[in-house]
Amino acid sequence: MQHKAYQPVLPCVNKYLQYRWDNNCYEMHRDKVKSAKSTINTTPPKTYNHLIVKLKKRQLEEERASRIERENQMLLDKMAHIMQTNGGVDCRNDYVKKSLGSEKRLQELFHITKENQRIHQRLSTCRPHYSVQVWREQWLKNLELRENIGRYPRQYTAQRSSLPPISADRH
Repeated sequence: MQHKAYQPVLPCVNKYLQYRWDNNCYEMHRDKVKSAKSTINTTPPKTYNHLIVKLKKRQLEEERASRIERENQMLLDKMAHIMQTNGGVDCRNDYVKKSLGSEKRLQELFHITKENQRIHQRLSTCRPHYSVQVWREQWLKNLELRENIGRYPRQYTAQRSSLPPISADRH
């Protein structure tokens, strides 16, 4: 007797029939909802073996462990060496300073030295262009010319200085 209290959404002639039709549609809808398959995949994703095992992480851990083991072995060897010897402290510094440009500077110095030796060889083997004897002869000739050109020749000035001075009362 629910059809008497039923109020259809759309106007109808028979409420009972409308109730049955609507109820039938509703039941069909419920069946469809129950039998419907989901369109969205809600299953968990596949688990891949390489994501679980993590080989790279394991490899890095093994490398780190081997590095630590190697360093420990080196320390053990050093300690054994100290125990075998008297354990003195080695404070010598055998480091030799090296310059990056020393080889180039040495080549440059060698080149300059060779060039200087060549210049010295040329200077020591060449004959002089000027002769000291020719200079002396030219100097004597110049002295003679100067003496001849002068207003008062040297001999005259030398004789005059040896003569007594001329006085005013002689005139």
